[in-house]
Amino acid sequence: MKFSDLAERQIRKAQAEGQFDTLAGAGKPLPAAGDGDAAEAAGFRIMAEAGALPLEIELRKAVALQMTLLQATTDPDARKVEMARLADLQLRLAIQQEARRKFYNTR
Repeated sequence: MKFSDLAERQIRKAQAEGQFDTLAGAGKPLPAAGDGDAAEAAGFRIMAEAGALPLEIELRKAVALQMTLLQATTDPDARKVEMARLADLQLRLAIQQEARRKFYNTR
């Protein structure tokens, strides 16, 4: 008997017994997949827990903060300044993301 068949049988048995009904998030959709793979996400999480965030993550946070600031700005001249800052942050983020992709593709 194949391992996949054994695993599938165990899953069906657990479902029939209701073992999955009390899990956190039961009946809710899965979280959206990120733009990286699971190993990369795990690496980012480990770095974050150690207090060493990569520049890409810091830039993502800065972009989100700048978007909030831009939405709160009503003066047209001030909005232009905030939009320029947002564009700069988005460009720097795109550069970091492209550098990461190239790094992983060349290995």
